[in-house]
Amino acid sequence: MMEANRTEVTAFVLTGITGRPELQVPLFLLFLVIYTTTMVGNLGLIFFIWKDPQLHTPMYLFLGSLAFADACTSSSVTPRMLVNILDSDKTISLFECMAQYYFFGASATTECFLLVVMAYDRYVAICNPLLYLVVMSNRLCAMLISMSYVIGFLHLLIHVGLLFRLTFCKSNIIDHFYCEILPLYTISCTDPSINAAIVFIFSAFIQAITFMSIMVSYARVLFAILKKKSERGRSKALSTCSAHLLSVSLFYGTMFFMYVSPGSGPGKYKNKMYSLFYTVVIPLLNPFIYSLRNKEVIGALRKMIKQ
Repeated sequence: MMEANRTEVTAFVLTGITGRPELQVPLFLLFLVIYTTTMVGNLGLIFFIWKDPQLHTPMYLFLGSLAFADACTSSSVTPRMLVNILDSDKTISLFECMAQYYFFGASATTECFLLVVMAYDRYVAICNPLLYLVVMSNRLCAMLISMSYVIGFLHLLIHVGLLFRLTFCKSNIIDHFYCEILPLYTISCTDPSINAAIVFIFSAFIQAITFMSIMVSYARVLFAILKKKSERGRSKALSTCSAHLLSVSLFYGTMFFMYVSPGSGPGKYKNKMYSLFYTVVIPLLNPFIYSLRNKEVIGALRKMIKQ
């Protein structure tokens, strides 16, 4: 009888960042500016790389792919969040919810593997400069980028597929500003333990493998840099790698605290700031982190302005 009387939820209500009405307009304007800047920065970087033949090298191809992944991450979350801030009807259908989580998660997973690819590219460029163009061929670059995106989108198929085993009847309120998977578990009538365990295992495995690969690459790069006799060559190599390491630190730090740290889980997820950081702030910062200290990108921008 109790099973028969249950009404399954087919739409959810997103509570958003805050319930205070006086903050709605300021938050809307703030995130609108952030989103606009994010898209201009990432798509502008892709445009400069495509337009300038001097930037048609493996490093910039990977950077353009990362910019596209950041644009996808931001676009999967921020436009809906902007609508919900001002709209009194904050409902989102089950299908839209799963689609939003799928595209966000696929972009985030893709970024993990692109960061590994970029670390490997820097390793080859600094440790084997004479063989760089031979090793990092166009075919290999295309294959590495394609594999990063394929793994990202296949990985999320697993989690979204497992969401279909859950039924939602306790509540239709998601205490978040987008359809994050962990808050969904708290309102599930079906035991989400299997789902939560698989999220933890896959997240820990992907983050551990990719992070360790990046650290191994940069450990070898660091040894190669220290062996350089030229002070100019040493500073140039460090400058090239520092931007990547800063991006890695920001991205993996927030993802670790979100999905892998002991405090994460369906019953303990309270802080929206981690999500806000890697869905909104990191896609905003990445194009500027990589561009402002990059002479080639600055040169392409100046050339474009002159033209």
